[in-house]
Amino acid sequence: MAYDKFNILTSTAVPLPIENVDTDQIIPARFLKATERKGFGDNLFRDWRYHNDNTPKSDFVLNNPIYRGKILVGGKNFGSGSSREHAAWAIYDYGFRCVISSFFADIFKNNCMNIGVLPVRVSPEFLHEIFAAIESDPKTELVVDLPAQMVTIKSTGASESFEINGYKKENLQNGYDDIDYLTKMQGEIQEFASQRPF
Repeated sequence: MAYDKFNILTSTAVPLPIENVDTDQIIPARFLKATERKGFGDNLFRDWRYHNDNTPKSDFVLNNPIYRGKILVGGKNFGSGSSREHAAWAIYDYGFRCVISSFFADIFKNNCMNIGVLPVRVSPEFLHEIFAAIESDPKTELVVDLPAQMVTIKSTGASESFEINGYKKENLQNGYDDIDYLTKMQGEIQEFASQRPF
């Protein structure tokens, strides 16, 4: 399944300065029954967003109208815990296209890149700078430049580079998942196969 191409994203951001956010907090296990990648955004951070009677918790950031955007800024060790793909699905389905943190769990990071969400790892110092900028002005925009592998605080010009696997970078820039990538190479695969003895 192809996803939106990711090249340069300029957006306000939603700050979640909590460390060790695990996948069960991102999407609780009771919501994992669906097999399609739709509807999970409604239950993103469900137990943090809603009371038991389904009324919104006013003190949770996703319920605060001041904060909006396609970028989620999380604390250190974001996406730890179980390997459920649904955590990445929930983030994408809610509308986030990028998550910034100073450290990601590897499986969560790969699950994000497989569905069109860019995980950007920055230094703890730059993460603190991003949080401070958003706290000072919730309308602060971040520029995430995938081709240049840079994230910039637009108001100050402060920036930092980030690393990404070349294969994943190409897929994100073209809106491909792994199957799309192989389909694109179908001609090369067939040519290679035709030269092999059976």
